[in-house]
Amino acid sequence: MNDAFVYDALRTPFGRFGGALAATRPDDLAALVVRAAVDRSPGLVADAGLLDEVVFGNANGAGEENRNVARMATLLAGLPTSIPGTTVNRLCGSSLDAAMIASRQIETGDADVVLVGGVESMTRAPWVMPKTEKPYPVGSLELSSTTLGWRLVNPAMPSEWTVSLGEATEQLRERHGVTRERQDEFAARSHRLADDAWTEGFYDHLVVPVPGVGLSRDESIRGDTTVERLAGLRTSFRKEGGTVTAGNASPLNDGASAVLLGSAAAQERLGLDPVARIAGRGASALDPQLFGFAPVEAADRALARAGITWADVSAVELNEAFAAQSLACIDAWGIDPDIVNRHGGAIAIGHPLGASGGRILGTLARDLQGSGGRWGVACICIGVGQGLAVVLENVTV
Repeated sequence: MNDAFVYDALRTPFGRFGGALAATRPDDLAALVVRAAVDRSPGLVADAGLLDEVVFGNANGAGEENRNVARMATLLAGLPTSIPGTTVNRLCGSSLDAAMIASRQIETGDADVVLVGGVESMTRAPWVMPKTEKPYPVGSLELSSTTLGWRLVNPAMPSEWTVSLGEATEQLRERHGVTRERQDEFAARSHRLADDAWTEGFYDHLVVPVPGVGLSRDESIRGDTTVERLAGLRTSFRKEGGTVTAGNASPLNDGASAVLLGSAAAQERLGLDPVARIAGRGASALDPQLFGFAPVEAADRALARAGITWADVSAVELNEAFAAQSLACIDAWGIDPDIVNRHGGAIAIGHPLGASGGRILGTLARDLQGSGGRWGVACICIGVGQGLAVVLENVTV
């Protein structure tokens, strides 16, 4: 078996719903990071045909992604038409799943260099309506937004499974005793650390600008927010006894990410040094309404497959869908919260569904490179009750 390595990682700034990237199509965002990843590799600049495949994650696919956004992005980026492209949909975990799939291809020898990533324009996600059995139905038809959450639900699904993501999080925090105060403190920390990371230049090499858009950093970050301000926000999903607000949950966003993976033999051809080795992978599933807790088992499985324990881990990138679910996971692992999301998380940076897995994987690789830590974990919760995790080993020390 070969080893699979992270050679490079990049992303766009993440825009707010209806914000700076609202006019940019998702396939164009994907093409941008594909082209940028190629241009940052001397070997790929000389011969883009070294890419065996492009694997991208996307949670929608119903609109301008044109079903297979990986192939669309490859063509729009001007890469050779001989490079295949496939799109993965595991909702929020799509681009992390893309990296896991590609790493297996490299390990088995089926591929040598694979560009992975993901994209989502939650702003431009279309509205859909059910197709009727007969033309000209008598009754009214209801439009459904494809931006987030359940739609066109099968009536055979148990109602407890199909609650909103926010209500599911309220149930999870009740089960695990996560208070509103802790959620707001965690959210304020996310904004503060993200703001500090941008100010200190951590994201300078990780983020590429979108041409024609005046967005110099992630649009949702509020560096001046405080716990007191967050505590004053109304709850979003329960009028009585609720704790989840717009302030302690990730927002809706637009953006794209890309990660260049390759074998050890690819180093010379790419003209890049590897940053981290993919050392373990894990997937898990549980009851759909408990989706936020799924990373716990996924990360534990990935660590076991890497042959290490939490005591060996120096950095964690946990996608912050909600503060409550993030805290429940951190508590379950029993780890030091200070090693989690040291450069801010999705509550501040944003969560464009298909792009988030690539974001956390790339951020983790660069965190380990900068800090000198050996082991790190990237993990993400997924709607409808799933979780994914990847263990990275720093190879730059």
